[in-house]
Amino acid sequence: MENSKKIVFSFDSKLCKGCGICFALCPKSVFSKDIDNKPIFAHSEQCICCGMCEQRCPDFAIRIRRNV
Repeated sequence: MENSKKIVFSFDSKLCKGCGICFALCPKSVFSKDIDNKPIFAHSEQCICCGMCEQRCPDFAIRIRRNV
């Protein structure tokens, strides 16, 4: 059965300082790093939409939503 829910990830690189908290807390390792140590939502198919990255981002740079 295919999952019809999509994850909508938005990221504001101007707010992000590249602290790495989102990488450390993600239970599914969905992020890769760009050259500035900022997150790239590289493995979206593994995201379980737990919200840890969004909740713990000190810069409020990450927004994640599940669309049904």
